[in-house]
Amino acid sequence: MPSTAPPRAPGPRRNGRAASRSGPELRAYARERLIESRLTPNAISMVGMLGNLVAAFLVTQRLFFLAGIAFILGSVMDTLDGRYSRMSGKGTLFGAFLDSTLDRIEEGIVLAAVAGYFAAQGEDFAAAMCVVAVLGSLMVSYTRARAEALGVECKVGLATRPVRVVLLSIGLVFAKGAGIGDFELLAPAIYVMAALTIFTVFQRVLHVRNELSGEASGVETGAGAEDL
Repeated sequence: MPSTAPPRAPGPRRNGRAASRSGPELRAYARERLIESRLTPNAISMVGMLGNLVAAFLVTQRLFFLAGIAFILGSVMDTLDGRYSRMSGKGTLFGAFLDSTLDRIEEGIVLAAVAGYFAAQGEDFAAAMCVVAVLGSLMVSYTRARAEALGVECKVGLATRPVRVVLLSIGLVFAKGAGIGDFELLAPAIYVMAALTIFTVFQRVLHVRNELSGEASGVETGAGAEDL
């Protein structure tokens, strides 16, 4: 006798596992795939270095808008490598050292290219301010590293790395001949960078002085004895 059971209703069509995931689940899934991949923080750092080398070359060719884009992309890589290192657990002490070293090189090489451009244009003061900006940027980083070696957190100051990146990016994208309006913001951006970096160095020196003023330290005495 034939069965009289009603036909079973067709179930919902599955569009894959990804379709059933929410936004946070998709981000977690992508994070897991990245962690399982061969991508390393050091590789991201090297990509950032390449982007800044391209930016410096484009400056020498007077292609300022493209140089600004390359500098921005390279700087974004510089921010991603640290985050990826913490997220993936792939970070190493050498990776942290390499990242900090490449950051200094990248900023310096782009500013050196800008200084060369100003020198070729006969703008000696602007070229000199590029040198001041490089020196100030290095000292901003050094004062923090030295302070933290003494056990003092030192993130104070105006001209942090992101601020310097924004200033130089604006200067490159809106430089004379960049093709975006009749602007010349490269030299003003360099002047602001030079002033803010020197100001930030003084801010950090005073901050460390205040933090250490109440502590008895034999470090200076020991150093002085070694110099004799």
